[in-house]
Amino acid sequence: MDIWTEGIGTGAEGPPQRNYFRQKFVYCEAKRTNTLMKRLPSIFLLAALLTTFTCGTTNNSSVNDGNKYVPYDQREGEEAVVYFTRNLSAEGLIAAYEKVNGEITGKVGVKLHTGEKNGPNIIPHEWVEALLKKDLPEASIIETNTYYQGDRYTTDQHRQTLQVNGWTFCPVDILDEEDTLTLPVKGGKWFSRMAVGSHLTNYDSMVALTHFKGHTQGGFGGSNKNIGIGCADGRIGKAWIHTTPGQPNQWDIAEEEFMERMTESTKATIDYFGPHVTYVNVMRNMSVSCDCEGVMAAPVVTPNVGILSSTDILAVDQACVDIVYAMTADEHHDLVERIESRHGLRQLSYMKELGMGHDRYILIDLDNGGKRITAADAAKGLKPFVRE
Repeated sequence: MDIWTEGIGTGAEGPPQRNYFRQKFVYCEAKRTNTLMKRLPSIFLLAALLTTFTCGTTNNSSVNDGNKYVPYDQREGEEAVVYFTRNLSAEGLIAAYEKVNGEITGKVGVKLHTGEKNGPNIIPHEWVEALLKKDLPEASIIETNTYYQGDRYTTDQHRQTLQVNGWTFCPVDILDEEDTLTLPVKGGKWFSRMAVGSHLTNYDSMVALTHFKGHTQGGFGGSNKNIGIGCADGRIGKAWIHTTPGQPNQWDIAEEEFMERMTESTKATIDYFGPHVTYVNVMRNMSVSCDCEGVMAAPVVTPNVGILSSTDILAVDQACVDIVYAMTADEHHDLVERIESRHGLRQLSYMKELGMGHDRYILIDLDNGGKRITAADAAKGLKPFVRE
């Protein structure tokens, strides 16, 4: 066993396996030195590119459909249920969550993007505090450190940023603060296992509370991105998703291949939780930029919409995308361009191929007595974006 595979579990099935990295490992970027790198040897970056975790990537061609939107009437299969409210407030968030929380039991982790310092578009912490106080008083927010150097690259930096952004009302568990472990990826073509923060398996249930918006690499960021990138640890899992070994571009994996790798990462986590995971997407302050870009995010031009929830990850992300496409051309131009130019729609088709959910759904209007509506109904009468 060479230095890149020592201490790393392999195999498509089986329980989580912890990775205990040896000090003898060689660091590929000696200039990156900080407290975290001294404590968790910085071999992380090259170890993260471990090819034995892929399933023969040179032969894994991707379906080139990520820039092609499939209208609802051209989809096949059963329908899931997605709930929708236009009430963008703590009360709306609670109402949407309470429709999909039936299997959320035991120790609960709330996975959300807590943002870079002073990020203008993240879900308001006051909303999240109200939700936790009412429905999840013992829950923790769960996060991981970033793959890029920024305000959340190390655990110490991350905790300072949490303070700045107001995430002080409940415990925040940085899942990869101590170590990583791997979870099996069932049916994946890029991975047999995915590296996640080692604290993830301390939880019985997970609530994916997602700010739906654009994304520089993924086209859009919904529940799939929140989990697939957000639960992968900052040194290994994220590198497997983003970077090809042996070349200098940290972000070289893109388009369909990136969407598929990210989605396989998500599958590892939601398979672990089984029925004990649920999804809430907040369509507010939808910049084409991810919250990782903080105050540098592109200006918001897409109208605010509302909050959607489901126990089906594909259905909730698909419904958000459908609402965006149902907007007028002026309303959705920037966001659709971002989605299609990055081939982000491959997230949806690949989730369906992997059996992660349904791209057909019943959209329930919580503001009008549970009436069934369409994405076009949800997109009617939107007001031009005005920052609060």
